[in-house]
Amino acid sequence: MDVIKLDAKTREAGKGAARAARRNEEVPCILYGHSQEPVAFQVGELDLRPLIYTDEFHRVEVAVSGNTYDCILKHVDFHPVSDRPMHADFQVLQAGEKITLTVPLQLVGTSLGQRNGGRPVQRFNELEVTCLPKDIPDHFSIDVTDIDVGDTIHLEILEDEKFEFGLPMNSTLFFVQAARAEVEEEEDDLMGDTMAEAGEEAPSAEGDDAEE
Repeated sequence: MDVIKLDAKTREAGKGAARAARRNEEVPCILYGHSQEPVAFQVGELDLRPLIYTDEFHRVEVAVSGNTYDCILKHVDFHPVSDRPMHADFQVLQAGEKITLTVPLQLVGTSLGQRNGGRPVQRFNELEVTCLPKDIPDHFSIDVTDIDVGDTIHLEILEDEKFEFGLPMNSTLFFVQAARAEVEEEEDDLMGDTMAEAGEEAPSAEGDDAEE
């Protein structure tokens, strides 16, 4: 896993200091963890981008006030209009202590069903997992190349004693739906068969009159 290094500056607490940081295109941050006193700092908005806009999970080394902390980016608040990062939380990692985090889920390949006109459906873009810091993956991946229409991939395909997932192991991760036109054609065929069967079973009025 890649480690991203951030050179940060300590900051004062309070909304005024946070607003001043944002005016200078810096993001107010907080660093915390088990037995770790919270550390308030700020870092350049551009320096945060590799952590925010990525399909990979990264560990982070935050250097501030002469100390270096081994962390992960835990949460980011974004401005509701501009979508710029407004605040970021970092959690310190402790060796031998499990941590719960979300890791990106990536698909590998183009499914057989999609190549045949089906519609691929990915249920989750990331997965919650609990593991030791040394086992944190940068992402999970599943190969969907051989998945045809009607086939399904469940979470159990990623089962590993190193990971405790936040979802049941029978949770669906990926499947391929039939194309809508194909579904409608099947529905029309089924309706036609049903009507034909009904016509065969119902006696005609003309036949009834003849019997009388």
